[in-house]
Amino acid sequence: MTDHITLALIQRIATELAVAPQQIAAAVQLLDGGATVPFIARYRKEATGNLDDTQLRTLDTRLVYLRELEARRATILNSIEEQGKLTETLRHAINAAQSKQLLEDLYLPYKPKRRTRAQIAREAGLEPLAHALLSDPSLEPQDEAKRFVNAEYNIPDVKAALDGARDILSEQFAETAELLSKLRDYLWQQGIVSSTVIADNTQDEGEKFRDYYNYAQSIRLIPSHRALALFRGRGAGVLQLKLTLEETLETQMPHPGEAMIAEHVGIVQRNRAADIWLASVCRWCWRVKVQPQLENELLTQLREQAEHDAILVFARNLKDLLLAAPAGPLAVMGLDPGLRTGVKVAIVDRTGKLLATDTIYPHEPRRDWHGSIAKLAHLAQTTQASLISIGNGTASRETDKLASELIQRHPELKLQKLVVSEAGASVYSASEFAAHEFPELDVSLRGAVSIARRLQDPLAELVKIEPKAIGVGQYQHDVNQRELAHTLDAVVEDCVNAVGVDLNTASAALLTRVSGLNSTLARNIVDYRNLNGPFASRAHLKKVPRLGDKTFEQAAGFLRVNGGENPLDQSAVHPEAYPIIDRILSKLGKPITAIIGKREVLATLAPSEFVNERFGLPTVRDILLELEKPGRDPRPEFKTASFREGVEKLNDLTPGMVLEGVVTNVAAFGAFVDIGVHQDGLVHVSALSSRFIKDPHEIVKAGQVVRIKVLEVDLKRQRIALTMRLDDEAPATKSNLLARWPRLLQN
Repeated sequence: MTDHITLALIQRIATELAVAPQQIAAAVQLLDGGATVPFIARYRKEATGNLDDTQLRTLDTRLVYLRELEARRATILNSIEEQGKLTETLRHAINAAQSKQLLEDLYLPYKPKRRTRAQIAREAGLEPLAHALLSDPSLEPQDEAKRFVNAEYNIPDVKAALDGARDILSEQFAETAELLSKLRDYLWQQGIVSSTVIADNTQDEGEKFRDYYNYAQSIRLIPSHRALALFRGRGAGVLQLKLTLEETLETQMPHPGEAMIAEHVGIVQRNRAADIWLASVCRWCWRVKVQPQLENELLTQLREQAEHDAILVFARNLKDLLLAAPAGPLAVMGLDPGLRTGVKVAIVDRTGKLLATDTIYPHEPRRDWHGSIAKLAHLAQTTQASLISIGNGTASRETDKLASELIQRHPELKLQKLVVSEAGASVYSASEFAAHEFPELDVSLRGAVSIARRLQDPLAELVKIEPKAIGVGQYQHDVNQRELAHTLDAVVEDCVNAVGVDLNTASAALLTRVSGLNSTLARNIVDYRNLNGPFASRAHLKKVPRLGDKTFEQAAGFLRVNGGENPLDQSAVHPEAYPIIDRILSKLGKPITAIIGKREVLATLAPSEFVNERFGLPTVRDILLELEKPGRDPRPEFKTASFREGVEKLNDLTPGMVLEGVVTNVAAFGAFVDIGVHQDGLVHVSALSSRFIKDPHEIVKAGQVVRIKVLEVDLKRQRIALTMRLDDEAPATKSNLLARWPRLLQN
């Protein structure tokens, strides 16, 4: 790419992000040099002028798009030039195009394609007829067409000649970039997407789409979850979708689309001989060429935007889940509930090492309730477990009741219980990683291990599972899988590096997500650690096979060595900045152990004193903050919800109940909350707060413990309407609250 193109891209991204071009230029140079977003955001603040990880992710995405745009621009220019049709005016228009869509519109007349009706008409010599009638509407079409009748070219009569002329003009109009842009914008602003049910598809699968059997809404106002429901219904063969205008516009004569075409090409009705024929050309162009094309384009645009929004929702929920509060280094008993197949038990020690496994059968059909409690008590006593982690799947409440009775009967064990999301546990159980970690362990028991460990440290355990399988999104199987994977991987990377990783305890899966590392290097680190013992310092990382200076630069700041040779290695201070610490120690005349965690000592320092050519004020301030609280964890304090005793199924709920629950999913229309009845309830966005809320993420996030009130329960459709406004009154009669419940929300 030439320098002037690079400069143009930098200027454009700078304008979009409202930052200085030099900030973008520095970030682009770092990204192109192999630096990761977490590394740049944390350790190159001076270079980028404090661009944060969100800005850098946006920059990275836009950079890819704009570079693809430039590559496509070059291809199109070369193609048209090879055809000998590249004029200076066209070159200027192509160079000025700021989107892929506009580029393709400009290229449309020159794009190689199969022979069209218009091409056949041109080959038959009908182009002069088409242009004559367009340029001089006073000509009589029938008379002019007689001169072009030619059986040899399959033009047997006047009608065939005029049809060919119509095809030529229609294609010409439909391939006019400026006109297409106007019509596309008009349809986006005024278009209505309507859906109707296809006959004989209202049973079984079709019933899920009942809300959309007769639905219509402005295309630009359709929420993402409704758009994806519409497309899923169409894909299932239940719904038929159309893009039209409002009825008053549709019945206008001429149709607005036809009128816009006529106006753009200069066709005006003045009662001249060819005016009626030219109007019919505009009608044909709109109905046959333009409208179907734009309908397809705009429905695709709607779907892509809806998918993008859904991916962002998934990403935000995943981030909240990954950054959920860890219980910390405590021995945990994991219970993976089940009925006929039993409850799987796995106990891990404070470091996550597996101590014991078992299977108990407290529920139907064996009902070994007392034996199960005795067995769990024995396991808890011998392993010194202090927490019980219960998966929230089938038989969760029954198993929760079992744990409650265990705690009541054996207060000496000092046990606490919690219900956790088991999303992805089964995926982990059958994964290659789990097979490598527990080759001799039954697949069903691996899930219990995951349930136990995710209470200790959700981030460390959930990174072992493909992000898509964690299941905190809507329509995740319907969206662009490449974009979904890319976005979720970025979220995991940002979360892991924001928290930091213990170099001597982290799994290969966790190390893989550290800035600069990959699966091979992560495995090499673990193998080196297993062979040589714990790392004594960050510097010893350089002894790991294939881990070079560049990788060390990218990764070292995010890796922690607790209790090692250098106390700084347990902090987020990058080794490259250790010389700054030496200057601070020299200034204070104290050893490092005398200043780490000593706020009153550090407060006496002026950050500006330690600024030099390499490290600016932002870095020095970060260093001082890190010295004050070395290795600080950005995650919140550990807190759990307590489900009400006796409320275990939908039938136990009554309007007006105030309960505690855990947010399991946040969407554009509200939040789903687990209240312990095997069916999440919905807090509509309007019921999240007494003030207006545009985005539910302003109020709640996945994993948050909330107090809610039950408003309505629909036993037949398994739906629960909740509110976080505890002074809301439950409706005395059946209302339309549950009608707002979006269908097909989760996979």
